[in-house]
Amino acid sequence: EWKGIIDGSACSSLCDKDTLYMSRCLSTLPNNQVYTGSWGDHDGIIRCKLGEVVHYELGEEPEPRREAPMFDKPTRGTSVEKFREMVFNHLKSKLGEQANLASLVSQILSVADGNKDGRVSLPEARSTWALLQMDEVLLGLLLQDRGHTPRLLGYCGDLYMTERVPYGPLYGLSLPWPLVSWVPNGVQRTMDQWFTPSWPRKAKISMGLLELVEDIFHGTYGSFLICDLAAEHFGYTDRHELRLTNARAVVPEDEFRRTMRVLKCETDADCVYGVDCQTSCDMSEKRCREEPVQPNLAKACSTLKDYLLRGAPSELREELERQLYACMALKGNAGQMNMEHSLILNNLKALLWRQISHTKDS
Repeated sequence: EWKGIIDGSACSSLCDKDTLYMSRCLSTLPNNQVYTGSWGDHDGIIRCKLGEVVHYELGEEPEPRREAPMFDKPTRGTSVEKFREMVFNHLKSKLGEQANLASLVSQILSVADGNKDGRVSLPEARSTWALLQMDEVLLGLLLQDRGHTPRLLGYCGDLYMTERVPYGPLYGLSLPWPLVSWVPNGVQRTMDQWFTPSWPRKAKISMGLLELVEDIFHGTYGSFLICDLAAEHFGYTDRHELRLTNARAVVPEDEFRRTMRVLKCETDADCVYGVDCQTSCDMSEKRCREEPVQPNLAKACSTLKDYLLRGAPSELREELERQLYACMALKGNAGQMNMEHSLILNNLKALLWRQISHTKDS
């Protein structure tokens, strides 16, 4: 149906050669399908949007829509230079004014050249444009350089395949949904802490989360906020390297500030983005402030506290607990925070690294 209209690195395998297989369906949403799959030697996760890409708030499931995707942009006759400009403006609207946008555009155009013939055809450009409309793909591409997200293996239109992350969620059990409803939260949390790897491995996985936080705080393409640190958005590899498996949990700070700026409020509780990115309410103006109340690092430390303290070596436990609590107490995201933020982050990483660098278990 889309032959000649879209093209991408996985199109011929999907449509002609039948070498890209979809196996188990992992999603219950009719327009947001997720499968395990294989493509040649690669095992991966295949996602495809059936229907219009809708913009949703973080934490919400996409609404089922029936319309088929159009793949009508860029239009026939668009030059590569014009397409480059389209991509640049799209990135600018998402990430704000960033010094490195031009190099990011070049990186995206090299991904767009699916058959690696040195040029981006119109069908390839249409696939790429459709992919870039999905924030999770764009953010995944931004973070995959540093190994924080599963690598994009291939795509065709807005169907795309990423590396499979063998272990997830970050901790605990993925309970089947009938059980979730009757296992009380407290019991679930306790059970979660039983089903975790050995302590040195947990320390290595935790290092991955701290490095993610470090890389997105004034990173190459600006700052980002993690607005949902739920365990199910993270997994880890056979080598105990952390992967963010749901890039929708991350939001560019520029976009966050723009959103908060226009939010009206009565109390601080009205100033929440996603699951847990919060600002405060300016009572006199009845508007939300732009500054996040809690930096990523404080939230990461809250998430890691029980995970790291359970089973921690006794000679380390007291110091680790002290550092985690100092980290959890970090407030705001303002300029004067940078020194304290870096100091706490470096101390924690050094403490964990001393433990795992000489343990063969890690």
